[in-house]
Amino acid sequence: MHTTFGLLLAAPPWRLIGNVAIVVGAVFWLASAFWVFRDARRRIGSTLLVGIATLLGLAAPLLGPLVYLFFRPAELLREVRERELELRVIEQRLALRGIECPTCRASVEPSYLVCPICTTHLRQACQSCNAPLEAIWLACPYCAAPVPPAASLPGGPSARAQLRAPQQRVSN
Repeated sequence: MHTTFGLLLAAPPWRLIGNVAIVVGAVFWLASAFWVFRDARRRIGSTLLVGIATLLGLAAPLLGPLVYLFFRPAELLREVRERELELRVIEQRLALRGIECPTCRASVEPSYLVCPICTTHLRQACQSCNAPLEAIWLACPYCAAPVPPAASLPGGPSARAQLRAPQQRVSN
């Protein structure tokens, strides 16, 4: 070992610089391939694709990691899992929230006809059984009584006609 170092120092300076450059280049090439492997493991779930990315990093000394940088997934697997978990939590919260009054955003029960806070009419009552009806129902699901057109939409038939008719401009 000592003689190898002595021979290295005894060589002409340009040969020494060339040998050191080759060693540094080889270390940089292996380090970049190792970086591709570690990064691919954190971003890609398939071991086959991780192996392909690593081989790409090894195949071309500087071009392989550069190509990998262009095609690697934007998110880490950990970030994807965190985002999916956050979405599940948000969906669960929305499912638990229930129904809100469209005017004051107070929590209301599905059976309420009016909001107890601001008295906004939420639903119409069935004329035969007084069950709450949705605006689009044509028959009461509780007693099978037909819902008259005037009761199915607040405001009666004129409001229904306004929804169906296109808006007309009033010219002066």
